[in-house]
Amino acid sequence: MITFFKIIIITIFFNMTLFAHCQIPCGIYSDAMQIIQIKEDLQTIEKSNTMIKKLSGKSDPQSLNQVNRWIFSKEEHAQNIQNIISQYFLTQRIKQSSANYENELITLHQLLVSIMKCKQNVSTENVKNSNKLLDSFSKYFFDEHGLKHLKDLDNLN
Repeated sequence: MITFFKIIIITIFFNMTLFAHCQIPCGIYSDAMQIIQIKEDLQTIEKSNTMIKKLSGKSDPQSLNQVNRWIFSKEEHAQNIQNIISQYFLTQRIKQSSANYENELITLHQLLVSIMKCKQNVSTENVKNSNKLLDSFSKYFFDEHGLKHLKDLDNLN
């Protein structure tokens, strides 16, 4: 019984939290699905921009409510893209040993800036630019088999 209490006391006073080696357990998410998620987020940002422009000239309470909801949605999806780029690709998937390492880094940085600009205004040009950058990154990151898999997944949508 005394041993049991010693273990409890040691556990309470000398506990340590163990952390996994990465933020997302390896193998659960596929790279292609992350790209598809970013594309869906960009579509939502584009739709949000359209609706914000459409509703911004109205002053009735329902329209004001909807504008706020579209703005929040746009922000949320832009932040999701930034999180995927930063927390998934940059911290876990981009390797210095990659033949396209510099191009991958540069393109992802440009994409982060473009997504920031999507948050700042309702220009469709920023969404178009983000889509182009995402396509460029995909060509640097994936091999031929990976690009085919990505295209197949994209066609399912």
